[in-house]
This record gives sequence, C-alpha cells and structure tokens, in this order.
Amino acid sequence: MRIAMVAGEASGDQLASHLIEALRRYLPQAQFYGIGGPKMQAAGFDVLWPSERLAVNGLFEVLRHYRELSGIRRRLARRLIAERPDVFIGIDAPDFNLGLEARLKRAGIPTVHYVSPSIWAWRGGRIKTIGKSVSQMLALFPFEPALYRERGIPVSYVGHPLADQLPLEVDRDGAREKLEVPPDKLVFALLPGSRRSEVARLDSTFIETAKQLAARFDDVLFLVPLISRETRQIFEQMRQAAGADELPMRILFGHAQDAMAAADAVLVASGTATLEAALLKRPMVIAYKVAPATAFLMRRMGYLPYVGLPNILAGRFVVPEFLQEDATADNLAQALGNLVCDKETCARLTRLFTDMHLELRQNTAERAAQAILPLLGGASARPGHAAAAGAAA
Repeated sequence: MRIAMVAGEASGDQLASHLIEALRRYLPQAQFYGIGGPKMQAAGFDVLWPSERLAVNGLFEVLRHYRELSGIRRRLARRLIAERPDVFIGIDAPDFNLGLEARLKRAGIPTVHYVSPSIWAWRGGRIKTIGKSVSQMLALFPFEPALYRERGIPVSYVGHPLADQLPLEVDRDGAREKLEVPPDKLVFALLPGSRRSEVARLDSTFIETAKQLAARFDDVLFLVPLISRETRQIFEQMRQAAGADELPMRILFGHAQDAMAAADAVLVASGTATLEAALLKRPMVIAYKVAPATAFLMRRMGYLPYVGLPNILAGRFVVPEFLQEDATADNLAQALGNLVCDKETCARLTRLFTDMHLELRQNTAERAAQAILPLLGGASARPGHAAAAGAAA
C-alpha cells in the first residue's frame, strides 16, 4: 500500500502527521511519501521535497516563485503517474495541490483534498476545478459540506484538529507559571505571523501598538512568540529601529499557545492563530497586511466582510478586525485596551468560543482516516480492527 501526500507548510505538516498516525492503525504496512515536513518525517514519511519549498504567501508572491513550484509539481506528477500510488492526499496548499490532483485523477489515481479551500470567502469559481480534481474533500468547518454537496462533490466533515488538541478549559495560571509570568501582570500576546513576509509587514505596527498600551496601562508585559530565527531577527531589528528596547517585551521561540493562554488579550495576524486564540478562549484583535496588489484583488474577489476565522465561524463580527491601511497602531491599541477593560464582553466571548470548540471537536484525524479508507478498499475497517485492516492491505 503506497500513499502519496503533499503538505505545504507547518500547519499542513502537523495535520498530515496526525493523519499518517491514524491511517497506520489500519494500514501498518503502508508507505507514505511525497512533499512534507519534519513532523511527517518523524511519523515515517519519506520526504522527496521539503514542505518549506511550497510555503509562499499571497497571489503575487506565488507568481514570483511560479517557475520553481511548477517544476516541482511536474516532476512529482510524472513520478506519481508512473508509480501509481493507491491514493494521493493533498494537505491544504490548494494552489499547488488542486492542479496536481486534477492530473492524477485523470490518470485514474484516487485523490483526497484535506482542508477545504476558502471558496466561501473568495475565489468561489474554484469549486469547478475542485470537482475535476478530487475524489473526496475533507472539510474542517461545519458549514462547508453543503457547498460541495450542492455541486455533487463527495465531502466529509471531519472537524478541526486544534479543537481536539486544546483543552476546553484553559489553565491561565499554569501557562503563566510555565512562562514565569507573575499572576497579577496585565499581559498581551502579540502574534505578527509565522512567515517572514507577514512579520516584516506587521512588526512596526505591533511594536507601536505595544508602546501605546504600555503608556496607557501600568505593570504590563508583552509576549511575542516567533517560530524561527529569521522572524525573530526581523522583529528584533524593527524593535531597535523603533527605539523600543525598553518596552516590557519578551520574545519567545515558539510557545505561541502558551503565550496566548497566559494573556489577557491577543493581537494576532489573520490566519490559523486566530482560531487558536478562540479555542484558548482569549479576547483578540485581528490585524493583517498583504502586498497592495494582492489586497486589491482579494477585495474584488471576496464575498465576506470579515477574514478572521472566529468571525467566519460565528457568521458575524464578534472580534475586531483591522486590515491594510486600517491596521494602525492607534486602532489596534484602542481596541485592545477596550477589550481588557470590558469584562462583560470577555465573558461573552468565552461562552461563544466554548460553543465553537465543542462543535469543532470531532476526533479529526480518525474521522479523516475513516473517510479515506473506502478509497483504499478499507470501507469495513473500524476502530479496534487495525490489525485486520492492515493484514487485508
């Protein structure tokens, strides 16, 4: 049994690693290979290209790397069509994976796309491409399956893995103890993004926001989790250029969830981190900036008035968003300050985020594996029957 996969960045690497572990319970002899990251490799995945090669953000940013990305996709497609894996699973990265999946599906190879593209937010026309590309769509959010069923595309709702991983009740005191943060501090977590381009666009705004909050509140601390030396260097350089060395700010390597759990409020770049903040029951303000040309196109092609996942899941604005020219330090500092002073709003958000958490907690990796098994002749496999399924494979 050979299972090919492509995951495009850190979140996809984690999602795929859990899926590999779930599938191995049914198919212990299966071989997994393709494009992936270190967590997939640790789960026994054979990496042909590292997933970081696909981690490009924004329409025009993708165009600059088009030749390299299309070359990788062509070589991988030729190899997979020659080797004919039992199934191909694309983990997110729709701009890369959907074209690859279409070619493989035409060649008779079953294809699964894990994480529905945001057709409900923008570029809804992609659903035609999706129909030609996938044998099975795995959706993380409960409102997505209806969109695919209307077009006759096989789809399964599997929930979101973060909802499985994070506890329903957050231990704020424990997070502060772990990070050695005094219990009586007013703490803001600042998350300017995981990509270098995101941090470079937001760092000066986030630092100026911290300045204004430090001037407004006594005994305040800012936690800034960054995932790489490159993003830390970018942020540190801007902090020095802004003359903010004296700010009560602690930069962390990783520990994003700990920082958010320890915080009274979170300033976060739009993306999966906004969902993490919601599942950690933290009041937040969302900010985002992309290249001006990318922003122009997204506005022309967008369908929703919000971009943050908590607002999308709620179907209305429940947390503030400031995008592009509206993402100013004045706006962000005012919104964050208002949040930490409004205990009633914070309590309401906790209740709302708890309801979201319960709806998204579906044992995602197991449900995804169950949706994929029928494509591998494993429709009768059930939890607790892994040995028999593996023998059959």
